[in-house]
This record gives sequence, structure tokens and C-alpha cells, in this order.
Amino acid sequence: MADKQESQRPLAANEGMKTKSRHLRGSIEHGLADGVTGSFNESDQQMIKFHGFYQQDDRDERAERQAQKLEPHYSFMLRARVPGGVCTPEQWLALDDIAAELTSYHSIRLTTRQTFQYHGIAKRNIKALIQGLDKAGLDSIAACGDVNRNVMCNPNPLQSSLHQQVYPWAVRLSEDLLPKTQAYAEIWLDKEKIFSNQQDEVEPMYGDTYLPRKFKTAVAIPPHNDVDVYTNDLGFIAIAHGDELAGFNVSVGGGMGSTHGDVNTFPRLADVLGFVEPEQAMDVAKAVITTQRDWGNRHDRKRARLKYTIEDKGLDNFKAEVERRAGVKFGPARPVNFDSRGDRFGWHKGTGDSWHLTLYLENGRIVDKPDLPMRSGLRAIAKVHKGDFRMTSSQNLMIANVPESEKEAIQALAQEYGLYGKSISATRGQSMACVALPTCPLAMAEAERYLPDFLTQVEALQARHQVAEQPIVVRITGCPNGCARPFAAEIGLVGKAEGRYNLYLGASHVGTRLNKMVLENETEEAILAHLDPLMAQYAAERNPGEAFGDFVIRSGAVAPVYQAATDFHG
Repeated sequence: MADKQESQRPLAANEGMKTKSRHLRGSIEHGLADGVTGSFNESDQQMIKFHGFYQQDDRDERAERQAQKLEPHYSFMLRARVPGGVCTPEQWLALDDIAAELTSYHSIRLTTRQTFQYHGIAKRNIKALIQGLDKAGLDSIAACGDVNRNVMCNPNPLQSSLHQQVYPWAVRLSEDLLPKTQAYAEIWLDKEKIFSNQQDEVEPMYGDTYLPRKFKTAVAIPPHNDVDVYTNDLGFIAIAHGDELAGFNVSVGGGMGSTHGDVNTFPRLADVLGFVEPEQAMDVAKAVITTQRDWGNRHDRKRARLKYTIEDKGLDNFKAEVERRAGVKFGPARPVNFDSRGDRFGWHKGTGDSWHLTLYLENGRIVDKPDLPMRSGLRAIAKVHKGDFRMTSSQNLMIANVPESEKEAIQALAQEYGLYGKSISATRGQSMACVALPTCPLAMAEAERYLPDFLTQVEALQARHQVAEQPIVVRITGCPNGCARPFAAEIGLVGKAEGRYNLYLGASHVGTRLNKMVLENETEEAILAHLDPLMAQYAAERNPGEAFGDFVIRSGAVAPVYQAATDFHG
């Protein structure tokens, strides 16, 4: 009866837009040619997400332009698809040139999903920008929208031989889980239409309406949980036998987004279905996606992620359906231990003659500042580097596969441009924020522009209580959609209004437990006043090696979240 009542509810508006879109074409070409406005119509604003970009406007200028009776200062944010975050130095130079020529920010920003994005793209420049990416061997298809998005894979330089076996799975997952529509090639790359009648075109995996909501996949290599694997809809956790890949533990049902004040929405960490051998992984991935396609909620987009499908249908039922569709039987999950999450800065030895240099890039924003010419420094390195660049899911950058003979030259360039040699606190190196204001239309408060100052306050508390050596994962987002994964942070701030945040505490340091709200809609002063005595108690009562997030749970200061559906809001 409940399923029948659910099926009779009206579909979410986006479902109709997708149905009428002719496999993601919509009227994008018409909107692109319309020079009267800098925007697309409402339906096409949803369709362009599948092509990798969002419509935005500069909210710092919104009131002034409204007073002048001008439309908002529209521009676009485009996110690239870079599986595992790996690109060549030649690609880096090309994407940097594109930023300088075709964006108002003249920069790129590394994201929390191990790729890069452009901000400030005028509508007239979108096509040229996408064609520039194509010439560099990159694209933005499925970087956003109701499809599988950029697949993450932690760089893990300390286990380079295993990474060489695992990373190709991130690439294969990204490629095989792409939508098959030719819309991207037709609209942006001027490719000839394959189907004279677009009704003949089919999406064998996604169908005509794609997924009910966005879908995120990550591949993790223990013991490092750099990619926050349990926050993803689908996770593949590499299991090694010696230095060889034996297979994967498969996790499902993670996701960070929620809605303020709506107890029916909540962040959730994934459940592990079991172990599969490598040759079974792709069949399992497709089975998970098609089950979500058919079982997911298409009536309420706030309840449309896979995490809610599993909560509503039951994990055992979901697992059985995935096994049936994939034609596999999950084995018992193999033991897994995660002992770290953030990036390891500086030089690390790889296999053979290779070295890796990880650089801290605050908020991932690649710009030249008077005291830190970051963009110029990375260009100088890219012109001589023979290895690859690896973007991390913490918005930093690894100069990877540097031969011993070139290590000194790369380090000299990094030092010359201020990219290497400056110390940062353990906490600052573990922390991140989403973009938020002024460009994100969902932002309720600052995040990227606020994070550096807030971290300075947290560092001062740590220093005062003599716990500065202990890294604390701090994350800030301007809204509860959770792009910087704040609900998996030991200290999480989520924007509620200008200058006001909800404070969340108690996630595990390695990303295996969610946090819980302890303050709502508070100022920085109130948040720091709450943290101060907790930090003092932590300094006095912590066990050897105990992380801050674990301590606040053990001490009883925060109730643990075991079951997100009941504990997160309870």
C-alpha cells in the first residue's frame, strides 16, 4: 500500500525536465545563442549541470545591480572530470591558460572532489572553454547533475605500487559510468549528430530520466582515508594481499547533504555490502546505479539520494537486489584499518627512483598574491616537470613521480615561489571549506573567505591549551549541502545566516563516524567560547594519541551518532 501511495505522488519538477530534455539537450543551443541575457532558462539551468557547469551570479553585486534595474551579474562555474585527480604538466599549463583567457577570476580552484573548477565564465565563453579542455584531453561531462560524478582515488604515495593497480579502476569507473548521450559532443564540440531522430538514442544504464539525484563514487587505499570513502554513495576500498590488489570491500549509502530544520534529511556514512574480486567490481557498480535508478525517490529531491533509498528499502533488500543484478555473491568484508585522512606534505619516496612533493594550497585557489605567486610557481614547475600532477580531495596538489635527479630543481622552484618551506599548523593542513559566497547561490554564510581567520582562532586555542601538535579536522560550508564534508569533521561549521553557523562536534579523526550539532545559529564568539573549555578538558584528560573528535565522545560532551536516521537529529 505504501509503495502504491508513493507511486501516485507527483514527480519532482526535475524529472519532467529530464524527460523532455532529449537526453540532456534541452534548448541549451538556443539559450547559448541568446545574447540578450547572460542566463539560461530554468529548465536548461538544470540540464547544463549534466554538462559540468552551474549558473551563478555575484551576490556581492546583487543589490547594487537590482537598484540599477539590471539583471544579476550572471556567470558560470564549470567543473572538470579528472578521475583520481591526475593530470599531466602539459594539461596543467593548458587549463591555466584557459583560466587566464576565458574567466573573470583568471584562476582555477581545486575542489573537494579531486578535480578543478573555473569561476566567472561568461556565457559567450563557455563553448570556447569546453573546446579548450577537449584539446587538452579533458572534459566536463557528468561532472555535475543526476549521474555518477568525478571518481576519486587517493594518491597514496607511500604505497605507490598498489596505487598503480588501483588508480586505473577509478579511471575505468569514471569512463564506464558516463552517460552515453551525444548531447555534449554535439553542443560543445560541434560533432555531427549520430541520430537523425533523437528518439532512437538510448541510455542503456541511466534511462531517459537518469538518476533521481547526484551520485558520488570513491576508491580508497587503506590505511589512508584521504577521499572520505564512507561519505560517498558508492565506495571501493582496496584490499591488498602483499603488494597485489586482491579485490574491494564495497560500501554504499554515504552522503553529506541535509536541510536545516528538516529531520527527514541527514548526512549518512556508507554501509559495507561485502568483498568482491576485481573482475566483479564493474558489474557491482552498474548494479548499484541501476538499482538506485529504479528504486530511488523521484518525488522528493530532498530524499532522492541513495542513502535514503537504503534507509527506506533496507540494506539487506538493497544488497540482495545488487547481487541479483550483478550476478555476484558478496564475500564477507575483509578487515580494514584507516589511520589517517589528510594529506602528507613535503617529500615522500615512491617506488624505484620516484619522489612525490605535496604542496599546501589554501582553499585550493590558484592565484598569484603579492606574498605568494602560487599560479606562477606552479606554471614554472609544470614547464620542467616530467611526471604528473595529482589533485587531492583536500584541495592540495602533489607534484608526483619526480626522478631523484630532478628533485633538487623542483624543490628550488617550489621554494623560489613560496610554495615550499613555510610551516603550517597540523590543524590547518587537515582543514578545508567550500566556495560559498559570493558565487554559490545556495550559500547562507561565508566559508572559503572565512576559513583562514577561523583556523587562526582555533590554532590560538590549541596553543593556549598546549595541544597544538594534535591535528584537528576543521571544515566549513556556507550551507548544509555539505560540499566540504563538514559532517565528517571533528569541528564542523555549517552556515545558517550571515556571520552565523551551526557547530558540529564528534566525528572521528579518520572519517568513520559522523559529528553532531551542539550549537545552532551562533556567532564566532559563541562558538569559540564553547570550544575553549572543551580544549582545556581535552588537554587535561586525553589519552595518549587520542584525537579531539574521539575525546569529546568519550568524555560525554557530545553524544555519538551510530545510526544517522535516529541519532543525528536526536
